[in-house]
Amino acid sequence: MMADNKTKSIKPANKTPPKSPADPAKERAAKRLSYESNSSHEGAMAAELSALEEAFRKFAIHGDTRATGKEMHGKNWSKLCKDCHVIDGKNVTITDVDIVFSKIKGKSSRTITFDQFKEALQELSKKRFKDKSNEEAVQEIHKLIEGKAPIISGVTKTISSPTVSRLTDTSKFTGSHKERFDPSGKGRGKAGREDLVVASGYVPGYKHAGTYDHKVQGSK
Repeated sequence: MMADNKTKSIKPANKTPPKSPADPAKERAAKRLSYESNSSHEGAMAAELSALEEAFRKFAIHGDTRATGKEMHGKNWSKLCKDCHVIDGKNVTITDVDIVFSKIKGKSSRTITFDQFKEALQELSKKRFKDKSNEEAVQEIHKLIEGKAPIISGVTKTISSPTVSRLTDTSKFTGSHKERFDPSGKGRGKAGREDLVVASGYVPGYKHAGTYDHKVQGSK
């Protein structure tokens, strides 16, 4: 019995070799590669997420510094449809665009999300591209919008008025103001602002200044 108990108590030897100490540098390198791989994958997904959503975000934040780009107001929706030529004045009009927006958005909401935006485009695609299948029409309307951005208009123009013209026409200046510009309208700089000493020997403004030497030489 004693022999049997001793035999049972003996444990088999662990044949698994002991692990070598971890190399911190290799672990960091492996983690970095894993992170870069995940980042590149996420970047590819973001790129796919794409031209259509990028356009949506650009129009969604247009004219609103507080906008996040996740939702779009009716005004910006209409601008997108105009700028991207979704509205062609024939198959799709501004009225059609407004009706679709009101239909897609929630009853108590004033904005649409990107998913609702795609639904609205699907609705308009049926009218905009009547001669194509539903799938082709959606693709075509997406092409009109992908990669686009709001067109900036309404640049301030200079208003012409008699008062402004009189104040900026140097030929009509009088007194000390006239002395600050030459006949072509170019500023004279310091000479037009200060009384500079003239050492020519002639009185300032004398018409025949510089002719004395010529007269003396001519009389000899």
